[in-house]
Amino acid sequence: MDRRIRLRHVQAFVEIVRQGNLKRAAEALYLTQPAISRTIAELEEIVGARLMTRSRRGVALTAQGEFFHGYALNALSALSQGLAGISGEVQAAELSLRVGALPSVLARLMPEVVAELQQTAPHLRLSIADGGHGHLMGLLRSDDLDVVIGRLGAPETMQGLSFTQLYLEDVAVVVRPGHPILSDPDLRRIGDYPVIYPTETAAIHPFVERLLIAHGILRPARRIETVSDAFGRVFTRQGDAVWFISAGVVAREIAEGRLVRLPLDTTLTQGPVGLMTRASQPETNAQLLFRQAVMRVIADGFGPRPGPGPADAGPTRGQDAGKAGRRTAT
Repeated sequence: MDRRIRLRHVQAFVEIVRQGNLKRAAEALYLTQPAISRTIAELEEIVGARLMTRSRRGVALTAQGEFFHGYALNALSALSQGLAGISGEVQAAELSLRVGALPSVLARLMPEVVAELQQTAPHLRLSIADGGHGHLMGLLRSDDLDVVIGRLGAPETMQGLSFTQLYLEDVAVVVRPGHPILSDPDLRRIGDYPVIYPTETAAIHPFVERLLIAHGILRPARRIETVSDAFGRVFTRQGDAVWFISAGVVAREIAEGRLVRLPLDTTLTQGPVGLMTRASQPETNAQLLFRQAVMRVIADGFGPRPGPGPADAGPTRGQDAGKAGRRTAT
C-alpha cells in the first residue's frame, strides 16, 4: 500500500459518500470545507484516479470510486473492531443485523438473500421484521432496526435517511383465476367489484392514485384500504375482489397460478426499491455483508421480471432491475 495514504484520507472519503455532500461531511469530521476538499484531492492524486464528481446536487462516485468504497468501509470497520477488541468491548451482537423488510421484498427477495448469507456469512445473525413503510421507518429512526429494504417512500418520510436503489418495481392488479373481469380486463370495470386498495401511508398509494387519474377513473367507492398482504391473498382468492399490490408481493402466487395479473400497462406505478439506513451513522461490517449479499443476489438474476403487455393475460412478475444508486435525503 502507498505509504502516503493516511487514515484521514479514508475517513474523509467514506464520510463524503455517506453524507452525499462535502459541506455536511466536513461538519461531521469537524473540518472546514476547503480542508476536506484538499484531503480528497490528495487521495485522488495518490491513487491516480478520480474517485468522485461534484455538482450542485452533491457528489457521485465514479466507477473507480465505487470499487474503492467497499474496501474503504471494510478497512474502517476492521480497524474499529480491532480497537474494540483491545479494550474488551467486542460482543457477539456486533455480528448481528436487524432488518426491516416491506412485503414486496419479504416474499421474494429476502429468502434468496438469507440463503446467500448462510453460505457466505454464516456467522451473521439476522433478525427480520415486517410491516408497512411508516412502521418500519419509525423503527429505523428509533434505532430499533439497522436497515430497511423496500420501496422508496415519499420525500417527507426519508428525511435524514440514506437510500441505495436496487431495482424498479411496479404495482400489479390481481384477481383470482376465473374472475369475471378476465373476460374484459378493463381498468374502468374495477368499480363493479370490491377493491383492495393501499392505505394513504402505503408507499404504493401515490402510484396507484396516479394510475387511476391517468385513466380518468375515480377512487373506487367499494374499496377496502389495507396494507395486509395476508388478508389480501385470502380475500382475493375467496371472492371477486380486485387487488392493487406491489408486484413482488404476489410474484410467487402469480407464477404458480393461484392469482392472475390483469394485462394492464402499469408503467406509471414503477418506483425504486432499495436499502434504507440512518444517514447519521457509518455503515457497519454487518450492514456491508448484508448489502453485498443483496447485490450478489440481484446480479445473479433475481428479479422482478417484465410484466405482460395489454394483449397478454398471462402471469407476470414485475419489472426489470434498475441500476443501483445511492441517495441521501436531507
